Amino acid sequence: MALVTGMAWATPLGNSLDSVWELMLSGKTGIAPVPHQARLRNNLAAQMRDPDPALPPAERLHHLACRTVKAALQSADRQPGDADTLLILGTSLGTYLEGRPDDSLYAWAQSVGRDLGFASPPIAVSTACSSGSDAILLGLELIRSGQARCCVCGGADVLTWSKRAGHSALGTMSPTHLRAFDLQHDGTLLGEGAGFLVLEAAAAGENKKSLAILRGAGSANDATGMTAADVTGLAARYAIERSLTDAKLPAAAIGLINAHGSGTQMNDLTEKNALGAVFTTKPAPLVFATKGNFGHSLGATGALEAISLILAMRTGRVPPIAGPENPDPEFPLPLAHPAAVSHRAQFGLSLTLGFGGFDTSLVFEVAQ
Repeated sequence: MALVTGMAWATPLGNSLDSVWELMLSGKTGIAPVPHQARLRNNLAAQMRDPDPALPPAERLHHLACRTVKAALQSADRQPGDADTLLILGTSLGTYLEGRPDDSLYAWAQSVGRDLGFASPPIAVSTACSSGSDAILLGLELIRSGQARCCVCGGADVLTWSKRAGHSALGTMSPTHLRAFDLQHDGTLLGEGAGFLVLEAAAAGENKKSLAILRGAGSANDATGMTAADVTGLAARYAIERSLTDAKLPAAAIGLINAHGSGTQMNDLTEKNALGAVFTTKPAPLVFATKGNFGHSLGATGALEAISLILAMRTGRVPPIAGPENPDPEFPLPLAHPAAVSHRAQFGLSLTLGFGGFDTSLVFEVAQ
């Protein structure tokens, strides 16, 4: 396990943990019209005002990552120059599609680490929409193996014209609105943002203050296709079960789940089948999702979801899933809808599903 001693995010609803959380509890969304140079299935997206959308995408991504990593470290009373602190950056292609063919994601990670003054070279992770979650998983493994004492890990991604055009062409972009786990769900809408957690080793006898404990993590790959998921949910189920085994917990211990909730018919069905297969005892865990608030922020989404889960467990309040009008009555677990609810859970799980079949599950504990 590892202690979560700090965290920070940057979202289309703002950057403050507390103020953004209150907006989420009231059901607010950052999704709004964002003009695009091409004809898209939908001009809606969740864009941040800072960094300035007029700046080049690479500059925006660099600024976003630097600012959020620094804020996460400050919340943990740490500095980038601490010799025992390792930086793990996740992104889903970042601005690669807008750059030169010889651009690399690692060059971006290096520039962030260099400008922040990290003593050790960074690690870059790019596993599509699971990048942020996989960066956190990797941080946990490095700490448990003794290869790192402290890791600041998570993801950052920005809206780009090619990503929006690509999702429009693929048909994964909703022509209407993002409605996760709804009978009329018809696709996702893109967003942008960043989220980072500071993980630290739990030394024997040390009484270090923490926001949460990362108890375990698990991953799997369904290898179904470059974009299509295995709708049976088998690989997602493997990821969940592996994270529970890693955390040394039964499924019945989980009280709250932050689902991927992308709003596409295929991903929603995959999660429905996976969650229904694993969580079969009563009382069933409550499920919420945050893409209706932030849009689908690709490589940042897993980190934003992990932070949201920790906030929900710490405050005992769960935000409603923004967007659904007719929630699926056959969804196997209770959904947080249509309003915020009070809900106490000591153990929670965050699930992320990515293109290429990358499925990642994280299990957190918060003292009650």
